[in-house]
Amino acid sequence: MARPAPPPLSDAHLAPGLYVTATPIGNLRDVTLRALDVLAGCDLILAEDTRVTAKLLTAYGLSKPMQRFDEHAVAKALPKLLERLAAGERIALCSDAGTPLVSDPGARLVTAALAQGSAVYPLPGASAVLAALVAAGLPSERFLFAGFPPPKGVARDRCFAELAQVPATLVFFEGPPRLSSSLAAMAKALGDRPAVVARELTKLHETMHRGTLSSLAADPALGNLKGEIVVVVGPPLAAAAHAVEDADALLDEAMARLSPGEAASEIAKRLSLPRKAVYARALARKVMS
Repeated sequence: MARPAPPPLSDAHLAPGLYVTATPIGNLRDVTLRALDVLAGCDLILAEDTRVTAKLLTAYGLSKPMQRFDEHAVAKALPKLLERLAAGERIALCSDAGTPLVSDPGARLVTAALAQGSAVYPLPGASAVLAALVAAGLPSERFLFAGFPPPKGVARDRCFAELAQVPATLVFFEGPPRLSSSLAAMAKALGDRPAVVARELTKLHETMHRGTLSSLAADPALGNLKGEIVVVVGPPLAAAAHAVEDADALLDEAMARLSPGEAASEIAKRLSLPRKAVYARALARKVMS
């Protein structure tokens, strides 16, 4: 049976306000239908690089006025943009890739728009942070996005030291030239945790490199990478052990209706924990009961 055709772009009138619009991080088909509605119906599109956003518009047959809105343009552009919002215009805020406000300058506009009483609408969609997290195979029930670490030296070491005891999976952006040295600094400050280096997510040359921080830092293949990179680092071992202990109550409930093996599979998947560890606790609790 043929799949039904997707609905056409909506011609519904957009309410006045600022539309924080997620765009694809690589594959142009990852744009949402609602994002296309907004890009088709807005009065102005703000883009970090108008050439990048123009490729998305061209792919979907759209044409709208665009204005550059990067960290260098914020101060000069902000007053006029607030005037336009106050006058009832519809403005779409886009980043070059992914969800705006995640390591880009859009936060100042959102804060100022809210302060003057303009409506702000979030349009969820592609995110390199979440794409890397769900593909990493590391615990995902609790995570911290730490952005770009300082490029080198004492500031970078201090950054990683401050994060060492955070009981969560850590997610970083990093530039290719600094990747190996940054991984080595992470290993020194965080301990030799499991980690994943995700490159060019959703694009033709998407790759996932898995290992420990020290093995990844020493991998010559990672010394010559190009493109967009996300690093996902597992939580401290103590945090992982604590998470397994916290699974006991859920295990007791699950084992009241399932075998230990089935209960372990269910809880391990639910909490993103290693099944072997959860199964061992299930057997131990069965013996104790």
